[in-house]
Amino acid sequence: MYFSSAFNPRSLRLTVILFLLLCLVCGCRKNQKPHLTIGSKFFTEQVVLAELLAQHIEARTGVHVDRKSNLGGTLLCQKALLAGDLDLYVEYTGTALTAVLNESPSPDAHDVYNRVKQGYSQRFNLEVTEPLGFENTFAMVVRGDDAQRLHLRNTSDIVPYAPKMRAGFGYEFLERPDGFRGWSQLYGLHFAAPPSVMDLGLIYRALVDKKVDIVAGNSTDGLIEALHLTPLVDDKHYFPPYDAIPIVRRDTLAKFPQLRAALSDLANKISAQEMRHLNSEVDANQRDPNVVVRAFRASKSL
Repeated sequence: MYFSSAFNPRSLRLTVILFLLLCLVCGCRKNQKPHLTIGSKFFTEQVVLAELLAQHIEARTGVHVDRKSNLGGTLLCQKALLAGDLDLYVEYTGTALTAVLNESPSPDAHDVYNRVKQGYSQRFNLEVTEPLGFENTFAMVVRGDDAQRLHLRNTSDIVPYAPKMRAGFGYEFLERPDGFRGWSQLYGLHFAAPPSVMDLGLIYRALVDKKVDIVAGNSTDGLIEALHLTPLVDDKHYFPPYDAIPIVRRDTLAKFPQLRAALSDLANKISAQEMRHLNSEVDANQRDPNVVVRAFRASKSL
């Protein structure tokens, strides 16, 4: 039997190349820059807020931020946060209290904030930072011409008309404890048919096209004014406060100590009117959220 001991330069070159590639890959993994991940729910305001936090954190700390926008509803974002797939996202105090902590609502904004802060800390080891400065509550919205013709100002005003009205709501509003069931019971509302389940991005267009007569939107939605729609006053004060608050993992704060100061920079920096304007810039004027946020940060010297 014959064994060749001849030197094979080609095989040696291939071996060296493979070795160098392996070292390069391992080196890249070891030298990956620190980063964190910000998520958002699936509507414009959330995308804008995620981009605002991301841009400011990158500018303030130098830490790279991965964006995961339009993830879904509240519980999906909460699950991603607990699993470590997200490091932070913006929630609303009333939603956190009722939909996540499953506690009874309160009309006192300070009380709701403190209960959420304590509950998230004790149950989830998550930190609730300072409010961003505005509230985004549910807005029951009708067409402007209907509001004028029927003299609709308060939610109570639609009671006699509800049996002939078609309602369209997002899935979360229909299911959550501070949503449709309790709201319709408090006001004694009986619609023409069970509400249609609608994508939040389509509700205002459906209202304008007269496919539905009332929808559950958000008080800071920019399209309400742009489309000449009318939000009804919650005259029986059904909805709790919904102050916008960043929620962050504690291990992320430990890993990036500079993050706490960056988030503090944004405390009480956004009014409801400013948030409505930012949403309108994206939804009504079709501007890129990155550009809109950059201009807002410049106006605030952030």
